[in-house]
Amino acid sequence: MFKIRAMPEPLPSAITERALAAEPATIGHVRLMGFPDSAIRPMHPVPRIAGPAVTLALPAADSSLLHHAVGKLRPGDVVVIDRLGDRHHACLGGGVAYALAQAGVAGVIIDGPIADPGELRDVGLAVWARGVASITTRLQGIGGLMNVPVSCGGAVVQPGDLVIADEGGVVFIPRDEAMGEIERAIQLQEMEKRGLPLISESKTLGDLTGASAMVMAKLDQ
Repeated sequence: MFKIRAMPEPLPSAITERALAAEPATIGHVRLMGFPDSAIRPMHPVPRIAGPAVTLALPAADSSLLHHAVGKLRPGDVVVIDRLGDRHHACLGGGVAYALAQAGVAGVIIDGPIADPGELRDVGLAVWARGVASITTRLQGIGGLMNVPVSCGGAVVQPGDLVIADEGGVVFIPRDEAMGEIERAIQLQEMEKRGLPLISESKTLGDLTGASAMVMAKLDQ
């Protein structure tokens, strides 16, 4: 059985453009939720991407819904695929990657493996996945879900959530929290840039961050 819900509203360009300045790893300094398993990694050198999540849940060896979904995608969407525990079949290979690139998606995040890594790289599609598999999904028509809440690497993803992903990781942020998290991350990045030149023999990292004071206050004498 297939269930397809309406496409999420596009994110305001002010959010997606500003999000490109925020590193997921910086957001991870202060936020605990929304980070998938670190085994989900870029499959080749990727730029930082930011866009609204379009979610799919694909069962076992069936990728029929992914083929159908390509026709509904918009430029800038980020496809987030829950493989429902399947770590054996690659749902994305060269042909589908080409179609996704032609649709203008910002990238694809898959809780499972991919095939044809060289072809994905050649078409310029930014992909994060669990690795590579030679056995692929098929068009079996079993079923699948589109634009429903999914799990990706243990993180809950709602359709329309902001996705930020780069070589350092992935984060999913509810759209009503997005701008606050983006601005906080950018502020931290700017503070770090100002602080690093201050590190010296007389002013250690622990002095600057306050870590040394915490350690000394609880030092077992």
